[in-house]
Amino acid sequence: MAKELLKREHVAVEDTWAVEDIYETEEAFLADVEKAEKLSEEFIKFTEEYVQESGAHLLEYYKMLEEISLVVDSTANYASRNADADTSNTHYQALEGKVMNVYYKLQESTAPIESYIVAMDDAKINQFFQEEPELNRYKITIEDLRRLKPHMLSSEMEALLAASGDMGSAVDKVYSLLEDADFESPMVKTEKGEMVKVSHGRFVPMLESKDVQVRRDTFKAYYARYEQYKNTYASLYEGKAKSNFFYAKARKYSSSMEAAVNANNVPKEVYYNLIEAVNENMDYMHQYMKLRKKLLGVEELHMYDLYTPMVEQEESEITYPMAQEEIAEALKVLGDDYVSVLKEGFANRWIDKYENEGKRGGAYSAGNYATHPFVLMNYQYNLDSEFTLAHEMGHALHSYYSAKNNNIFDSEYKIFVAEVASTCNEALLMDYLLKKTTDKKKKAYLINHFLEQFRTTLYRQTMFAEFELRTHEMVEKGEALTADVLKKLYYDLNVKYYGSDIVVDDEIAIEWARIPHFYYNFYVYQYATSFSASMTISKMILEEGNPAVERYLKFLSGGCTKSPIDLLKDAGVDMTTKKPISEALKTFGELIKEMDALSSDSK
Repeated sequence: MAKELLKREHVAVEDTWAVEDIYETEEAFLADVEKAEKLSEEFIKFTEEYVQESGAHLLEYYKMLEEISLVVDSTANYASRNADADTSNTHYQALEGKVMNVYYKLQESTAPIESYIVAMDDAKINQFFQEEPELNRYKITIEDLRRLKPHMLSSEMEALLAASGDMGSAVDKVYSLLEDADFESPMVKTEKGEMVKVSHGRFVPMLESKDVQVRRDTFKAYYARYEQYKNTYASLYEGKAKSNFFYAKARKYSSSMEAAVNANNVPKEVYYNLIEAVNENMDYMHQYMKLRKKLLGVEELHMYDLYTPMVEQEESEITYPMAQEEIAEALKVLGDDYVSVLKEGFANRWIDKYENEGKRGGAYSAGNYATHPFVLMNYQYNLDSEFTLAHEMGHALHSYYSAKNNNIFDSEYKIFVAEVASTCNEALLMDYLLKKTTDKKKKAYLINHFLEQFRTTLYRQTMFAEFELRTHEMVEKGEALTADVLKKLYYDLNVKYYGSDIVVDDEIAIEWARIPHFYYNFYVYQYATSFSASMTISKMILEEGNPAVERYLKFLSGGCTKSPIDLLKDAGVDMTTKKPISEALKTFGELIKEMDALSSDSK
């Protein structure tokens, strides 16, 4: 782990993503921004009378919308990828703002037109499809829009809501700048006596330290920074929750959660089922904490002890090339075409590999329809980073297959299925690594990591989902979300989820402040549902072989051509029931027993 982070201009080109694949020059990018601005002005011709007059006019609208969507997608990706590479670079922030202004202008221009399309009766729409066969290219988009008819407003109100989008996103932008540009990372002494900066990317790796003093100091110093600004973070979170509820009410939903899941065509019962299923199986989590305490050999298990491995393992650095090679081998079960695309992404700079000063924290994949996906990493040379790379490339290949097989509208798969491909990759990588070794200590170390996936993805994300649900319910009742209120709620949830075999340290009460996904509007629950679905899918792939692979690749290529629930049913999983969640948790329980036995044998 390097003590000092490189400035962006000093990072080797081969370690950066190829934004020039989108635009070779900034001038070309600016020309497209100008093109998008001009195109957005042309939508004024689509009055209610014009749109509803003929199938030809409706087709004209969607052709123009497709053209500008392609341009906006490319310009937004170019600006955002550059801005995320160095959030302190105000030039790229300005370019990103310029693109977002175009995006919101487009939203404002098209919002009333969408209301005209929704207002049409079924007979007229069906007549238009018969008049203009080419219009069927956009049939899925049109039908998905009209599905939301009960929640669409008048053209004037739709225009007003769209115009408020820029203002509504201000909270997200402030949070991002506070986290990535203005956050002052504390300095902590490592096992070697060196002082290093605890950046967002280094926080969890430092909690993996064998030295309890390093773990404790890192945990306390890092969260002390958040505590300093607890009121600011609370105000931002409350602002986001209120914004979500404002838009939900405006669209005649009973709650923010209902509005969020319905936008993705997911029944709200899926959200409740997840929380209920996990709460019904909380004993597995408590068993895991008891096992962790036993294997670490501590009198008291603390929150800062959750990430350190429970079993001894020789320190071995996992280099980036090593991780790529193992991931490619693990995913061979998905067929030659999948691995070929994966290796293309590795070889042709789809990925921004390492942390640098000002770079956005964490990891993500962003699809770009006209070129290829882009993956942000902050690689840390460990097993966790290897799995993160597999995870993000799962997203990337999902985006790749969806874009390859659908128009830009139909390629935009719903968020509900977004985490399936990523966590399926992780499950297949884990299976490969476990089968690759006969060493009991290494196997125990890997199962340790697998258990952590269950803890952090199924239990922890469900805890986040419960926190998000309850905080929004409070806002909906008119209750204030002060820092103290949020801290108490979050602390109490940790006590419930982790049980009596761990000391729930006071500092954990502020953890909600560092979770960026709370600004994604009921996103986190989908990590848990997707993990459950991918556990089922990966098991079928390993047991059935090619038939399951074909179903899975069809799912990856489906985009949003069906509802996310139906796409998953085609892949062999029914997420309207608790079964996938309960089965995944049962596997968690079995792994706990296997880990206990392995650790005893390896002593």
